[in-house]
Amino acid sequence: MPRYLFAPEPVAALPIAGTDALYPVRRIFCVGRNYAAHAAEMGNEVDREAPFYFTKSPQGLAPSGATLPYPPGTADLHHEVELVVALGRAAFRVALADAIGAVWGYGVGLDMTRRDLQGAAKDKRRPWDIGKDFEGSAVIGALREHEGRVLPGDAAIRLQVGGQPRQAAVLGDMVWSVPEIIAHLSTLYHLGPGDLIMTGTPAGVGAVVAGDRLAGSVDGLEPVALTIGAPD
Repeated sequence: MPRYLFAPEPVAALPIAGTDALYPVRRIFCVGRNYAAHAAEMGNEVDREAPFYFTKSPQGLAPSGATLPYPPGTADLHHEVELVVALGRAAFRVALADAIGAVWGYGVGLDMTRRDLQGAAKDKRRPWDIGKDFEGSAVIGALREHEGRVLPGDAAIRLQVGGQPRQAAVLGDMVWSVPEIIAHLSTLYHLGPGDLIMTGTPAGVGAVVAGDRLAGSVDGLEPVALTIGAPD
């Protein structure tokens, strides 16, 4: 066995609804501007030529129900509720008609964003990493198996903060569907089991503060919950 200089991090994993098994997470891909109304509220237009992406590291993963400290370096932490796709099969340059076959299941996630840092990076034409990828930036609920299935377009996606509605749409509002995202992303990466895709957020994003309780949902899936704690 190899002798590591220090103990490696445990494998990042998510619970699976109805079982004690875990889904090991390899990579987290995120789709930007996939709801036209959200793109508009951020002063952007949707790129209808192709989806675009950013990534989060598995070290940013946090479980549903966590209380996470308000992250350092920001004064403008935003919520973004999203449908999460969990892949279960290899997909490389997969045809659109076959792309849904790579899906193992789905979950609900929160793409937490240091909006002020993201905005500053955009203004200087720099990468968004520090705005999007930090500890606790990907909060994802238990996954539910729906192998090879597309979820209904009329399934509602919602977020409440402190019991008050903030975001609401249906999955059919996505500019790029799940099969279209997988087919396109598979031209850029060798996708496979353990890969998650956060599919974008609807309009209504906004700031949260210490003490806020967030509750996100997609019809038919396990909800996601998060409490914002005091800064470290």
